Amino acid sequence: MTDLKPTERFSDRVADYVRYRPDYPVAMREWLEREHGVNPEWRVADIGAGTGISARLFLDGGYRVTAVEPNEPMRRAAEQWLGDNPRFRAVDGNATATGLDGGSVDLVIVAQAFHWFDQAAARREFQRILRPGGLAAIIWNSRRLVGTPFLEGYEALLKTYGTDYTSVAERYGDEPQLRAWFGAGYRGMGRFDHGQWLDYDSLQGRLMSSSYAPRAGHPQHEPMLRALRELFDRCAVDGRISFDYDTVIYVGTLA
Repeated sequence: MTDLKPTERFSDRVADYVRYRPDYPVAMREWLEREHGVNPEWRVADIGAGTGISARLFLDGGYRVTAVEPNEPMRRAAEQWLGDNPRFRAVDGNATATGLDGGSVDLVIVAQAFHWFDQAAARREFQRILRPGGLAAIIWNSRRLVGTPFLEGYEALLKTYGTDYTSVAERYGDEPQLRAWFGAGYRGMGRFDHGQWLDYDSLQGRLMSSSYAPRAGHPQHEPMLRALRELFDRCAVDGRISFDYDTVIYVGTLA
C-alpha cells in the first residue's frame, strides 16, 4: 500500500489525532473477556498503535500492552501519554515486521489500521508472534454515514473536499473479507454504539486529524472549512453535534 504512504501520512496530524480522535468503548473489551476468555493476564500487542488510543483501553483494564508503531511522531506521542505506566512499552515496528519474539503474545489488536496493511504478510507475522490458541482482534470505529442531517452532510463534505477520501474509505474491511482473512479460525464479530459530542473547534480538529483532509495552503482547505462551519451551524444543538460511530470488532485465531 505504498501508493498511500500509510506510515507517513499522519505525521503532521499527530496533535489533532491525540486530541480529537475517539476512544473505544469499554463494552468492547468486556465483550472480549466475557465471550472469548481474554483476561488481564494476556499479553497484548497493539499493531499500528498510533498515538496509543486503543492501547489505553487495555491498559485501563490492567493489561500489559506493547504498542508497535512505525511512525515516529505518533509513537513518541504514545510514549509521552502512556509511558509512565509500567505495563506499557512502545517499539518501532510494523505489521509485517513487528520485532516481537515468536509466541510472545496472547492477543493481537489492530485498531483503525488494518486497511493500511499488506494483509497476507501481516497474517503470517501475527501468526508467528501469537502463542498457540492466541487471538487476533481487528477493530474499527466506523463513522455512520447516514441517519442524521449532520452525518449525511459530513459524508458529502468529505467526498467534495477530501484529497483521496474515496480511496481510503474503500479499504475498510467488512465481515466477508475478515471471515476470509481469519479462515477456519474466525470466531465472530461484535458491534457497539459509540460516539463523540463535539463543539465546532473539536469538530474541526476531528476533521483535520483525517489523512485525506487538505491542510492549510491547499486550495481546498479554506472552502472545506467554510462548508464545515455552515454544516455545523445548520445541525448543532446547544452548540454541539453528535459524531456517531459503530465500533466493530472481528475476532479469531490464526492457526
